[in-house]
Amino acid sequence: MDSAPSMARILHDRGRNSRWRRARRFVLPAGGAAVAFGFLAPYLIMLLDALRPSSEVVASPATVLPRTWQWSTFGTVLSDDRFLNWLKTSVLVAAASTAIVIAVAVPAAYFSARFRFPGRTAFLFLVLVTQMFSPTSLVVGIYREFFDAGLVNTYAAIILTNAGFNLAFAVWILHGFIASVPREVEEAAELDGCTRPGTLRRVILPLIRPGLVTAVIFTFIAAWNEYVVALTLIQDDAKKPLTVGISSYVTGYEQHWDQLFAASIVAVIPVVILFASIERHLAGGLTAGSVK
Repeated sequence: MDSAPSMARILHDRGRNSRWRRARRFVLPAGGAAVAFGFLAPYLIMLLDALRPSSEVVASPATVLPRTWQWSTFGTVLSDDRFLNWLKTSVLVAAASTAIVIAVAVPAAYFSARFRFPGRTAFLFLVLVTQMFSPTSLVVGIYREFFDAGLVNTYAAIILTNAGFNLAFAVWILHGFIASVPREVEEAAELDGCTRPGTLRRVILPLIRPGLVTAVIFTFIAAWNEYVVALTLIQDDAKKPLTVGISSYVTGYEQHWDQLFAASIVAVIPVVILFASIERHLAGGLTAGSVK
């Protein structure tokens, strides 16, 4: 007696699940496309504003597409000596800061992961606590220290500051990666005659490559996007990084909104290229340890 209603319910549930699966094929991609468009919309607006005359950027009523397409803006920016100097400074600062962070973080993380020493827990806790401090809240003290050292308006000032504020993150993440490498791997290398520095270079570093890539990309992006410290410590226009220098296109005396947006688009490109080139390693670094 109950078999017919039960069979009807089963068929009904199967039909409903089938309709949901068919709808999901369209709903999920559409939702993903909407989210992606939400993130890309500001960059699209910047690109369109870079391709219209500066007077049209602030004109009212605003239009989505430029009334007059101005294709020469990017060429003007890329031929600007000031912009090239700012770009050179950003590359130098980001690359040097990242190199210092990795050079210091690797041995620090290795020592803290492999050796038990008094104050080890306090050291790791201090590393974590330093992540809570922002350069903005310490900028006055930072300026005072570099002023006393005679390093204001120098590349060294912003390089050391960026390295200092990103070192804690690199030590913390590399500590976790090194701690996850079995000690037996190192012992096998030592039995083969490899020294401890050689083991670190030839065995440990290849195994923690996802962690290294994660530390590199986050440090580079943080140094590339840094604004407050560079604005405070650098007065020479030729030594300013991109984040500070591009604001010179819009001042109280001149308003080149089109060049400002074009410079902003160009400033994003190196980070996008770097991120895209090592994205698979970055994904592995962020998810490492989630499955044993």
